[in-house]
Amino acid sequence: MCNALPGLLSALLLCGTIGTARAADFTLRTATAQSGRKATGFLQVPAGIDQAADIPVAVLNGTRPGPTLALVAGSHGTEYASIVALQKMIQTVDPADIAGVLIIVPLVNPGSFEQKVLHLNPVDGKNMNRFYPGKIDGTQTERSLWAITKQVVERCDYLIDFHGGDIDENLLPYSYWLKTGNSSLDTVTRGMVLAFGFDHIIIATGQPTPTTHDISIAITRGKASITVEAGRASTTDAKDIDALISGSLDVMRYLKMLPGAATPVEHPVWIGKISILTSDRDAVFYPLVAPQMYVQQSMRIGYLTDFFGTKVQDVTAPVSGIVLLIGALPSLKKGDNIIYIGEIANAP
Repeated sequence: MCNALPGLLSALLLCGTIGTARAADFTLRTATAQSGRKATGFLQVPAGIDQAADIPVAVLNGTRPGPTLALVAGSHGTEYASIVALQKMIQTVDPADIAGVLIIVPLVNPGSFEQKVLHLNPVDGKNMNRFYPGKIDGTQTERSLWAITKQVVERCDYLIDFHGGDIDENLLPYSYWLKTGNSSLDTVTRGMVLAFGFDHIIIATGQPTPTTHDISIAITRGKASITVEAGRASTTDAKDIDALISGSLDVMRYLKMLPGAATPVEHPVWIGKISILTSDRDAVFYPLVAPQMYVQQSMRIGYLTDFFGTKVQDVTAPVSGIVLLIGALPSLKKGDNIIYIGEIANAP
């Protein structure tokens, strides 16, 4: 984001347009943090038509007034890099250095994490990044998201939504910036996504749908929010984890929650339309390209075999662009994602 943004942010804070958390006790369900202290606890989701859930949460309460930033990961409990990164944030960030409050939710989907189920909550079979704002009387996914909406999203000023390559996904690190047309909000979120530092940024345009992702539910409530993704095939490479941590700290510097200045990424690759190719059959997949490679329309990017290894189909690129994600596993069933290709866009 441009260097003019901190000045705008300071003005908004002085005018009281953006909320500030004062240096008093901050309670989030079972976690209460005094000024300059850290507390951990749980968002306790009561049993309903299915079992209860305990979602871990940490509150780092600063010593000076400032905004409230929420970091949320683990909607998909096998996207381990972002989960581990936020665990490390809980352990290493000193609340005495913070202005405002940092809320960290490292694992939204404990069932997926514990049972190693990709994409879904095994309790009710739902995607925990698709049912916001949730329902107080719904299934476990919906009740959990209702608790996060009420206790985290509605109480923060800014939110970063963390994802990454699940068990079956090989991706390059990138961010999502949702351009809403609200110039004040878009200026702040653009600043956040540039401060985070990933040099590939996907531009999503239009009004967000308030029943899908946590970034959307935050923005529909006037909260500046971005999404970041790092990690591939559920690995926990130090490079990915360090990038997620350093990006978070730079956003905190950008928001004046930590001392020092954030250095925004200078030459990001802006990505517009994303084309997703899915499989039309059960097969074994052999990729021939990798994330960050550029492909041309109709270029061969992989092939499929039957279970005996006999090739049954070439897989070709539906459009020209950059490979954002490609299947990480040989196993492939009908309807599974094979590849995401992003088309390069002009800087907004």
